[in-house]
Amino acid sequence: MMPTIHGMLRSRASRNLWLAEEAGFILDLAPVWQAYRLDDPLAEGAPTNTRSARFLELNPMGSVPVLVDGDLVLSESLAINLYLARRYGGDLGPRDDAENAAMEQWALFAAASLEAPALAIQNAYGDGKDGSDEGRAAIAEAVGRLERPLGALEAHLADRRFMVGARFTVADINTAEVVRYAQAHSPVMNAHPAVDAWLRACQARPAFLRMWERRSAEPLRG
Repeated sequence: MMPTIHGMLRSRASRNLWLAEEAGFILDLAPVWQAYRLDDPLAEGAPTNTRSARFLELNPMGSVPVLVDGDLVLSESLAINLYLARRYGGDLGPRDDAENAAMEQWALFAAASLEAPALAIQNAYGDGKDGSDEGRAAIAEAVGRLERPLGALEAHLADRRFMVGARFTVADINTAEVVRYAQAHSPVMNAHPAVDAWLRACQARPAFLRMWERRSAEPLRG
């Protein structure tokens, strides 16, 4: 039995489904809507969502994605990807302990240093606030918080094509999917040309494009 990811394509599960596309294994998708995408998530007959009792039994945090692989239940999308890469991903995963440590380091770096400010940029653009004083202030604050971590990532990628080793790995998927949140703000990407070129190369991969086509076809609301 292959693993199952509980979530939606328009969620952080996209990271996991991209990895599965790259590795060529089947990752079953069990739809679990984010509650905010439904008019009444607790209504009788509402689709399974992050406030559904049966899902909260699986993940009391009420967030997607959640991986079920046999007896293993695992949340947090970056941790899920590290596990999937090691178990099913072949060369997407680590070849030795040093690579494993580096892949874990970059996942923690992405989560701790990049995700919150990058997501603030995506939200400002997604909510149509980038032209307002409030939105511009939020973006400027987020760009300031990204200056040091993106600078470190720029230096790391200045003389290499990939995050770890001389090949595309889960470290590229995890980091790219977080940096993507800031991509709508072209000035911050233009200021980091190595990061920008690396991200575009990641997003030009056939596996990403297949995942993104599926994600784009998913309805915004249930």
